[in-house]
Amino acid sequence: MGAGGRMSVPPTAKKSEFGPLNRVPHSKPPFTLGEVKKAIPPHCFKRSVIRSFSYVVYDLTLAILLYYVATNYFQYLPRPLSYLAWPIYGFVQGCILTGVWVIAHECGHHAFSDYQWLDDTVGLILHSCLLVPYFSWKYSHRRHHSNTGSLDKDEVFVPKQKSGIRWYAKYLDNPVGRLLTITITLTLGWPLYLAFNVSGRPYNRFACHFDPYGPIYSDRERQQIFISDAGVLAAFYGLYRLVLAKGLAWVLCVYGGPLLVVNAFLVTITYLQHTHPSLPHYDSSEWDWFRGALATVDRSYGILDKVFHNITDTHVAHHLFSTMPHYNAMEATKAIKPILGDYYQFDETPVYKALWREAKECIYVEPDENDKRGVFWYKRL
Repeated sequence: MGAGGRMSVPPTAKKSEFGPLNRVPHSKPPFTLGEVKKAIPPHCFKRSVIRSFSYVVYDLTLAILLYYVATNYFQYLPRPLSYLAWPIYGFVQGCILTGVWVIAHECGHHAFSDYQWLDDTVGLILHSCLLVPYFSWKYSHRRHHSNTGSLDKDEVFVPKQKSGIRWYAKYLDNPVGRLLTITITLTLGWPLYLAFNVSGRPYNRFACHFDPYGPIYSDRERQQIFISDAGVLAAFYGLYRLVLAKGLAWVLCVYGGPLLVVNAFLVTITYLQHTHPSLPHYDSSEWDWFRGALATVDRSYGILDKVFHNITDTHVAHHLFSTMPHYNAMEATKAIKPILGDYYQFDETPVYKALWREAKECIYVEPDENDKRGVFWYKRL
């Protein structure tokens, strides 16, 4: 039984047979958001300053220890081993810093503490150190949460309709083309999105996360965009001073490599949360917030789920209740799954396989011939 005495939606035989690739329901759910919320223990919504800061301290301690080992001991390794040690450092440090990025993301959702000023201060510092314009992304990401699954108003990874597919797409529809597309997306996707709104919602003029007067932001938000830009510029100046003091190669090894890993994981996580053959998208005739929020998928990254503070495998709950702190999201997810039934989607496909499959299967969206015209599904070329 679910909250409010409603029966949870029973899984269909087809879903049991075909697993996560079976389409999730797109009709209005037989339960309400209030009933879903009632199923979650009330303490899950409580934010603790001490507990939230404990994750900041834990992540930064690991990052500092790893930095200390790399900068003090890698120099003593034989030449072949040192060439191997730095890429390993870059990957592991990048995973840890992705966790730091997730905490800053919590701040942007006011899920870090009960104090908005504290959330914004912590988020600004952490995101700026990772070259992310905190307030700029906070506001565009908030609009993504307000319009998830909408073909008209969603902010990021908005799928194209068939008429919008570029002429060169057919030449990339092969293993080499997909590998090239994935490589460019994971290495350049995040900075291209911030600087040029690539893969973002189309606007009637140039959109950029660093432009306070751009179309992404309202008049009351523009002053804070300046603050975001100042934070990123301060970080760039710090890197410039480090290059003068330590050299470009040192900065690229210690900071550049991990940052590339952070950016690649951010794109991978976001892309795979909202791109899946089973997920619907809606035009303005069909979209509503609740169904849009449910049109996302939880995935497992193995041991990295904990490193990433479970942003990967609790994303459905996060879209329904974005101010809930991450350390309560697992308990909340377990509580709401019986209520959501077939509306909850979890895919255990290994990430590298899922990334390849989605790059192949999810090229554009269009309605089914015999289905509602306002409901769109992913198609392949």
